[in-house]
Amino acid sequence: MKTPAIVLMLLCAGPVLAADYKVPRTSYGDPDLQGIWTNATVTPVERPDWMKKATITAEEATAWEKRAAEFGERGSEPTNPETGAPDKGDDVGGYNSFWIDAGTKVAEVRGEYRTSIVVDPPNGHIPYKPEAQAKLYALLRNIAVGMDGPEQRPLGERCIVGFGSTGGPPMLPVLYNNHYQIVQSPGYVMILVEMNHDARIVRLGGEHVPPNVRPWLGDSIGRFEGDELVIETTNMNPGQSLRECIRHRVYFSPNVKVTERLKRVAADKIEYSFTIDDPEAFTQTWRGEMPWRAATGPIYEYACHEGNYSLPGILAGARQQEKSGTAGGGS
Repeated sequence: MKTPAIVLMLLCAGPVLAADYKVPRTSYGDPDLQGIWTNATVTPVERPDWMKKATITAEEATAWEKRAAEFGERGSEPTNPETGAPDKGDDVGGYNSFWIDAGTKVAEVRGEYRTSIVVDPPNGHIPYKPEAQAKLYALLRNIAVGMDGPEQRPLGERCIVGFGSTGGPPMLPVLYNNHYQIVQSPGYVMILVEMNHDARIVRLGGEHVPPNVRPWLGDSIGRFEGDELVIETTNMNPGQSLRECIRHRVYFSPNVKVTERLKRVAADKIEYSFTIDDPEAFTQTWRGEMPWRAATGPIYEYACHEGNYSLPGILAGARQQEKSGTAGGGS
């Protein structure tokens, strides 16, 4: 039986419309990326060991999303009120999955369902040099045992920048607060990061600041190549060498160069990619890709310090352990 012509037209309409999408322009002619976006996804930065393929079918992606949703539902079940206080030394637990907003969809880029954000190397893993991996482990160990003062705690705990490179660069998805607002003006692009309300100011054109100037989130200059915004960031603050959160842990040297590309491919979608050039830490340059999807706003204030009771609690708990002789770390 012949396929009706109208069916063929509908099957072809999606790719044709996507290919014909015309990027809107600002009043002064730059490609318009403005809006509120989210990079939340169930796809991790590095490919899980149990996943052997770089891409999966739509059916496999749906099954992965279902498993992620079921895991979140189990993690949101109410605590048994009959459960007593934990024994001495046991983990008291944390908040449940109700508070987590890590995403519900597998990352889909150019029609492919990706199993990792890292796309090069092809194995989906960050290509650390042994010495850089040793530094990563040493920094992670300090988080576990370093409780002499707030300076030893991670930047996210101290409300300086967000966890896990959410503010970047590169801008990676974390457990929650994965929204970004882009605002443009002649000569500048501002990216407001939901977590920790970090604001990245990208100067269009010009040169980087001197090497001794190393702000949080680095120094970003940008340019438009056709419809694509290209951002080059250097001068990273040494305090940001560790980008740590529950979902991933990444180490960069202070001399890393990050090149990001943002291109609007539909009214509700931006393709975001990044390239990491850091010979001190990695055996090769490596690259990642992910979609940013349009989100409803507004972005609410991330009032970190106003409710940051955990940091003094961590330090006070360490002092109590020292008094009782059960301290697990510190100097």
